[in-house]
Amino acid sequence: MEKQRNRKNYKYIILSIIYFLSIGVYGQIPQEFDYANPKEYELGGITFNGSENLNKNTLINISGLEVGEKIIVPGDNISKAINNLWNQGLFEEIDITIEKIIENIVFLNINLKVHYRLSKFKFKGKVSKSDITTLKEDLKLIRGDILSQNLINNSLNTIKKYYIDKGFYNVNVTYELNIDSTAINSKKLIFIINKFKKVKIKEIIINGRSKIPNNKKSLFNKKDSTYAISDISIKKSMKETKVKNFWRFFKISKFIQKNYEDDKNNLISKYNEIGYRDARILNDTIIHNNDNTLTIKLKIAEGEPYKFGKISFIGNKVYTNKFLINQLGIKKGDVFDQSILEERLFGSIDGSDISSIYLDDGYLFFNATPIEISTYNKNIDLEIRIYEGEQARINKVSVKGNTKTNDHVIMREIRTMPGDLFKRSDIMRSQRELAQMQYFDPEAFDVKVDPDPLKNEVNITYVLAEKSSDQIQLQGGWGAGRIVGSLGFTFNNFSTRNILKKDKWDPLPSGDGQKFNITASSNGVYYQQYRISFIEPWLGGKKPNSLSVSLYKSISSNGL
Repeated sequence: MEKQRNRKNYKYIILSIIYFLSIGVYGQIPQEFDYANPKEYELGGITFNGSENLNKNTLINISGLEVGEKIIVPGDNISKAINNLWNQGLFEEIDITIEKIIENIVFLNINLKVHYRLSKFKFKGKVSKSDITTLKEDLKLIRGDILSQNLINNSLNTIKKYYIDKGFYNVNVTYELNIDSTAINSKKLIFIINKFKKVKIKEIIINGRSKIPNNKKSLFNKKDSTYAISDISIKKSMKETKVKNFWRFFKISKFIQKNYEDDKNNLISKYNEIGYRDARILNDTIIHNNDNTLTIKLKIAEGEPYKFGKISFIGNKVYTNKFLINQLGIKKGDVFDQSILEERLFGSIDGSDISSIYLDDGYLFFNATPIEISTYNKNIDLEIRIYEGEQARINKVSVKGNTKTNDHVIMREIRTMPGDLFKRSDIMRSQRELAQMQYFDPEAFDVKVDPDPLKNEVNITYVLAEKSSDQIQLQGGWGAGRIVGSLGFTFNNFSTRNILKKDKWDPLPSGDGQKFNITASSNGVYYQQYRISFIEPWLGGKKPNSLSVSLYKSISSNGL
């Protein structure tokens, strides 16, 4: 094999010598090719131009060409070689030409233009430091990245999207590349950003909103929305609702395309919730005003409202159909409102919903699923499928997060006890009782309910976060030519049991829910008053029997 390879190499060398000698005698030998009639050649050699920093053998392997093989010129071998090299992402231009042909042997020349590498990048324009920090994280550009046009375009789009989301709808982002003489084959990338002014929404005009009463402001309000309504007026003659400064983002009426699309969907969803199942936006137009604001026009087809039809319950055994229908409080012919249906089933404020009734009777595994079984003449018949399950009893009650208050002080306020039937109202009452103690942060309250359907049991954990409940009172006043002052300390979570335990003093012993107060007031030698009081709210620890003890002393004199 080695001998055959050497013979081939000698062959190509001899042919090359003959080729150059012929050029010296006769000048350049012209080569003519008939692209309609490709010919087969033996590949005699490959040279590369523009790839001084790349390994020649590696490039040949990538191209898929092999010296000594038979190729068709022009043919698929050349096309595949270009594609193989292009797929590496290293080059911005690739050109394969024929250097020479000697008899049936062809020599190829591959001209390459290598992509520059990124040495560094920066921003030009009125770009804040916080914007630069965020953009660098979003762009994820690294020194040494190949500066392809695709990378640059993606970077431009990322920057543009960032500023559009901030309300700079007319932002213009361009770039320039500069040779970096300190690095080989590298360029500096500079992003030129012109934000212009923020584009704000001047007004929103809604055509077709004539069948919804004007007091239905909830149509446009949602708790998680970044927009808010400020002013609505209906022009009856035009059947047009004009809403000024309607959509607002963080209380600034800037236009953000994504939020605009989301709120159009939310608008239709709200229509659907209140019975307008056929409502749709026929068209919307965004008009650019001369004062750098936008006017948005929407045309809505509301359709006719749907109504509740026949409502029936199946699967219920504990309560009768008549009772559940009365409790639901929805009559046939009422305008269909999905939010009212869900409220009556799962979450009324006064706890009169069907779910609360079951949960207050131990049916922790209760579930109700409303199914639309038919729709006719704009009426929707519902079948509410009830799963009651078995009554669940409380297995274990625990508290978590109390670092200062003792467990027994908390447990005596809790109304859910092991062995009792699970009741949602007892949990809510326990939360209220714990909040009234003023030892815990109400915003951090949480109740974790861990049910066990196999045993029909449930574990309840009250998650708490301690807060300071002690008080310091300092008062002062001026009267009769003298200063009158008072100082008081109130410790609301005192513990007499821990008085002799040094490690429990912080600054005084605490954790048993007792109240200790000491106050003193005086205007000097003429008047002094001292008071110490102690309250034990649960004397004996079993019932809320209160014991109060106080000591009081007052001193008055003429100053002599």
